[in-house]
Amino acid sequence: MKILFITSSRIGDAVLSTGLLDHIAHTYPDAKVTIACGPLCTSLFEGYPLLDTIIPLKKEKRHKHWVKLWKQVIGTKWDIVIDLRDSAVSRLIRTKKRFVHSRHIDKGLHKVEQNAAVMGLNPPPSPNLWFTADQKKKAADLIPDNTKVLAVGPTANWIGKTWPPERFVDVINFMTAKDGILPDAPVAVFAAPGEEENAYHVLNSLPADRQIDVIAKTDPGTAAAALSRCAFYLGNDSGLMHCAAAAGVPTVGVFGPSYPHIYSPWGAHTAYARTPESFDELIDFDGYNPKTLDHTLMTSLDTTTVIELIKGFSAKKAA
Repeated sequence: MKILFITSSRIGDAVLSTGLLDHIAHTYPDAKVTIACGPLCTSLFEGYPLLDTIIPLKKEKRHKHWVKLWKQVIGTKWDIVIDLRDSAVSRLIRTKKRFVHSRHIDKGLHKVEQNAAVMGLNPPPSPNLWFTADQKKKAADLIPDNTKVLAVGPTANWIGKTWPPERFVDVINFMTAKDGILPDAPVAVFAAPGEEENAYHVLNSLPADRQIDVIAKTDPGTAAAALSRCAFYLGNDSGLMHCAAAAGVPTVGVFGPSYPHIYSPWGAHTAYARTPESFDELIDFDGYNPKTLDHTLMTSLDTTTVIELIKGFSAKKAA
């Protein structure tokens, strides 16, 4: 059986689509799956057990990337095509079954639920990640064995949804205090290239013997493998947050100008805190422009709110 899976170019959305891949792995264990995704996401799928081919889908002008994908897949007789991008490609190739994300799906649902609706799955399958032997080895070099490590993602791809780094430091100090949830735990700080400044602000605030630097050091798949070895994750709404949640790590996300009802971390092992204001309220000021914004929009979320959430979340997990 040959299956074509077309998913996102963004890390978070790509991770949230992996529940469908998990469903495929359990339902069609002998299938060969071709995955088309953004170039930044390819490493997230390299360990998938049914993987045949990954096709990097780099966006080009005049939709040339879709033409290139069509040329690569038109010659195959597909058994199932799953298209979460609602592209023309999935409608212009031969297949026995076709599942396409469409405008008829309720966009107010969580992304995991939207993806499940494409295939009519209820309950929705949870995101999952699979790692190659090389990714696991590199992750083990970063995150030591037999150590409870706190993972922190204090950055995001847009400054508006980055909680102030000094507030992350305050929460880390609470969590790793002698009487904290992870007393004296090493802290692994994760960030993507281009996000180093805030990440190093957090890392350098910690005692040198408890610093683990995972700042712009790996590809997303290896970062996810490293996250899977951690005991807890705290971070902004980002692809890293979804990687941690999909890897089964207890995860707390902090939200401001984004939509937690759609993009909160998924699963009973997750929770989130958010600003008192909604996305629309946060951006309702003169001169707002997402492209030129140069400051966080999350100052109204205080550390006490996040600490109290973590206390309750940890107590519930321990019960």
